[in-house]
Amino acid sequence: MFHELARQKECTILEGHVMPDHIHMLIMIPPKYAVASVIGFLKGKAAIAIARRFSGKEKNFTGEHFWARGYAVSTAGLNVEQIRKYIKNQEEEEGKKSDSSF
Repeated sequence: MFHELARQKECTILEGHVMPDHIHMLIMIPPKYAVASVIGFLKGKAAIAIARRFSGKEKNFTGEHFWARGYAVSTAGLNVEQIRKYIKNQEEEEGKKSDSSF
């Protein structure tokens, strides 16, 4: 679903990993699109599609929230491989954080 939505905005998801409470994605966004516009589109359309598929809701739902309001973004530039590695290793890294917490 995310790949199809990204293609609608001429974007490509290069890497992604779904965590229990968040998603990491490395997305190539053409300069003609604002990052906020693309992320808003992905979050909005994905929330509707997920609600329809798993909640049985056919229409938009007012007053309900699926995603958090914010997001973190950074440009990759020449560090694409480093970011891919970070995303691929998120599950392991999250486990280390919870193991070391007290």
